[in-house]
Amino acid sequence: MSKPITITIPHQLGAAEARRRIEEGFGQLIGQAGGALRDVRKTWDGDTLNFSALAMGQTISGALFVMEQSVRMDIVLPGLLGMIASKITGQVKKQGTLLLEKK
Repeated sequence: MSKPITITIPHQLGAAEARRRIEEGFGQLIGQAGGALRDVRKTWDGDTLNFSALAMGQTISGALFVMEQSVRMDIVLPGLLGMIASKITGQVKKQGTLLLEKK
């Protein structure tokens, strides 16, 4: 059974800068997964990034909604990945916060 999760990360960058950082940092975030994610696909539709990837033979899908003061991620974790949703949520929130902190 799939488990949907929603993560919201506040930021002070404005939508354009947040989108730029996500575009540049998305590959780094995938790389930090240590090869656990494969066949990563992403497409932008305005300020929404739709993505999918394979992890442990299962398809993860989701969308990132870039707004002026926050980014909301809606992710669907299938099967076994849904069972470790809290761990995945914590890691994604941590890495997303680092990516979007004001420098």
